[in-house]
Amino acid sequence: MPAQVACSIEGPLATITLRNTERRNAVSVRLLHDLSEVLGDLEASPEVRVVVLTGSGSAFSVGADLAAPPEARSLRGDSVEGDTARLRRAARVVEQLHRMPQATVAAVNGACAGAGLSLALAADLRLAAEDAVFNTAFLSAGLSGDLGGIWFLTRLLGAARARELFLLPGRFDARHAAGIGLVTEVAPAGGLEKLTATVAGRLAAAAPLAVRAMKQNLLDAAAVPFADYLASETDRMVRSFHSEDAREAAAAFLERRSPVFVGR
Repeated sequence: MPAQVACSIEGPLATITLRNTERRNAVSVRLLHDLSEVLGDLEASPEVRVVVLTGSGSAFSVGADLAAPPEARSLRGDSVEGDTARLRRAARVVEQLHRMPQATVAAVNGACAGAGLSLALAADLRLAAEDAVFNTAFLSAGLSGDLGGIWFLTRLLGAARARELFLLPGRFDARHAAGIGLVTEVAPAGGLEKLTATVAGRLAAAAPLAVRAMKQNLLDAAAVPFADYLASETDRMVRSFHSEDAREAAAAFLERRSPVFVGR
């Protein structure tokens, strides 16, 4: 069976492309398995500094494919125990994406709904094509939501906006998504690839040790008590201060040139 996820690496940038194209990149068991394997390889790579996630064809991901054969779905209706076990495995993939040490960017090239929206929300930043459309979608299908979508959206946009989008599902466009803070920037027609390259390039040019430490700070900020956060933040700040990259940044500033970071 062909892989439903492809990955290309150019220097410090890795691009993951969802390739369940005929099903508009629906979140299948195979897609999640392939995505987990790719993420595992990338998170262990010190050379990769930025990971971009996008979709093939006209969609980013339309979420679960309720019309797919049972073997392609996490929720099959065979038993409560079986469905629970499979969905918990699926949820671990989203956590893997959310917690990976590299900076991550979701380049939303088209329809992004349900579990597909959860994947986009797991990234650090979201960029959208002008014609991209979004929908939480779960309640319209009589479902309560999975893959952490409500958790992500509550932290990104606040409880009131999360309630609005999940309890009153409906399609909204990229401009509205940018207006409420769901996406960072909207690319003009045909310009998503260029915008993504620009943003990813900025991230890749930053000091990689500092990016990884800052990402861990951002994760901790939503999860640990303030005193514990401050202790970890201090440790990471001191380690980054003593890095070669910090010395390079200071020298480049004094010499009025662009720094060249090596990740040490």
